[in-house]
Amino acid sequence: MESGEQRQALAAAAERRGESLAALSRLIGRNAAYLQQFVTRGSPRLLAEADRRRLARYLGVSDAALGGPVAEGLVAVARVDAGAAAGRGRVVDSERRSALLLDPALLRRLGVRPDSASTIRVEGASMEPTLCDGDEILVDGARRTPGPRPAIYVFRRDAMLAVKRLRTLGSEIELASDNPDYGCEVISGHAIQIVGRVVWMHRALV
Repeated sequence: MESGEQRQALAAAAERRGESLAALSRLIGRNAAYLQQFVTRGSPRLLAEADRRRLARYLGVSDAALGGPVAEGLVAVARVDAGAAAGRGRVVDSERRSALLLDPALLRRLGVRPDSASTIRVEGASMEPTLCDGDEILVDGARRTPGPRPAIYVFRRDAMLAVKRLRTLGSEIELASDNPDYGCEVISGHAIQIVGRVVWMHRALV
């Protein structure tokens, strides 16, 4: 990965997690302006290997996403650079797509085809404790039909992207939150467009 690509990748990953470059600089034991200078001025030219790995772990991305070596055998899964709100929903003007490298054995175990998979970041608290703000979720786009047993899906409603636990009630669908502080509602099955079922998540431990 070239220096410019690494700087862009770091800036994008920090923005997705809502982290400031100053805070990330302190995380790796540098002065507060270190990563700001790296991103805007290209100084240093490349991140030190130990710094890059620590940042990747903290931001919940692969080392390769920040310019590290690509592990052989991994498959690229589309990452939607937009958050699925665990609440009423989040308006999405555009969905930029990058790539996340995953172990193909994980996808096989989950029964997900790489061309049907995407990852999306969770925003909000309504699906806690199952899904927390900042979690990255793996969505199977081949599974778009809720059944009578509740399962977690990402969907669009009125141009907003959201994640909830869905189940069918005849011709209607129940949208439920795992957080008891939030309610649930029953709507027409035609009122939402289902993106896919959530099959896996990963969370950075800090």
